[in-house]
Amino acid sequence: MMKGQKGYVLLVRRPFAGLFQRVFRWYAMQRERQVLAQMSDDSLKDIGLTRADVEQERHRHFWNDPLGK
Repeated sequence: MMKGQKGYVLLVRRPFAGLFQRVFRWYAMQRERQVLAQMSDDSLKDIGLTRADVEQERHRHFWNDPLGK
């Protein structure tokens, strides 16, 4: 890209935007894992998960993103 193009300007003005997005994603995943852990077994069954699935997910490290985002 050349300096006058919009994408270049955004990179210069917001060099940490990607880092903030990643940290926010980690926080959101951790919060989702906590919510799943608090759900009843019947509620988990309704969304197609078992308690074992939730426990496996809950024990992942906060940076371990199964979608790779």
